[in-house]
Amino acid sequence: MCSLNTFKNCHIEGGCADTSEWTAAERQIDKGRERFCVWKETMELSLAHPAIKAFMCGSVSGTCSTLLFQPLDLIKTRLQTLQSSMQPGSGRVGMMTVLRSVVRTERLLGLWKGVSPSFARTIPGVGIYFSTYYSLKQHFFQDGSPGAMEAVLLGGGARTVAGVFMLPVTVIKTRFECGRYSYGSVTGALRSVCRTEGPAALFSGLMATLLRDVPFSGIYVMFYSQTKASLPKEISTSASTPLANFSCGVLSGIVASLITQPADVVKTHVQVNPQLRTAEAIRYIYMEHGLQGFFRAAVPRALRRTMIAAMAWTVYEQMMARFGLKS
Repeated sequence: MCSLNTFKNCHIEGGCADTSEWTAAERQIDKGRERFCVWKETMELSLAHPAIKAFMCGSVSGTCSTLLFQPLDLIKTRLQTLQSSMQPGSGRVGMMTVLRSVVRTERLLGLWKGVSPSFARTIPGVGIYFSTYYSLKQHFFQDGSPGAMEAVLLGGGARTVAGVFMLPVTVIKTRFECGRYSYGSVTGALRSVCRTEGPAALFSGLMATLLRDVPFSGIYVMFYSQTKASLPKEISTSASTPLANFSCGVLSGIVASLITQPADVVKTHVQVNPQLRTAEAIRYIYMEHGLQGFFRAAVPRALRRTMIAAMAWTVYEQMMARFGLKS
């Protein structure tokens, strides 16, 4: 293939002596090359920052886990919202009953209803969580590993930042999954809520969300870091390290999920019924369903949160290792 100069000479020899158009073209090409070089250098600098890499690793891990376990989240939300329409003493509705109902009425893809707002929340949300976690850990514990209580504070601090930023999308996701609202898209749902209920509705359940997510993350990181530290050295340095880390994540997720289950039930009620405040939701659940009402849908939530957290942390740590960073 001819270079620009060769083609230019051929064009001139062919009878066109006016080279002004070629000079202008060369200037445009040179400007384009300069802009590309500046863009390339900017991207390389931004991607070189460890916090950006942590954000990317977290976003990828969150995407994978959300896509796989979205059906469990939908079933959990349906079970919890069924409480408000059930009479005390009525027959128990289980996880499999809801699963069959969704597949029968909304087909198999109905189990992934709400996956769009889930992606809109997890891709940036998990990225924010892990980049905040990494930044806090590097700032405060660069020379050593955090202890048990320090791990609780690290996990809780990172989750607080991510939770506040992503709460509006969490509200929309919960409404998508509960089946009571007929939103067409995430942006359409955001406009509808702002128009009919006001922007404050997008932050409904903030206290219940933080009471659920901050302790979950703190407890999870504490148990996860401690169980990983207790692994024999031959396991933590072998090819089975990802499997061992995943197993630690599963154990940590089960404990954290059960402890924070009551706050999750309250959060769902507040976000589906914005007129309820957190204290009113707690009183309502207790008066109508007793203490067991706070553990409604504990099984699907524990399965989902445990598997999502275990997979997210495993993928995150493996990707960070590929980048040459200590997670």
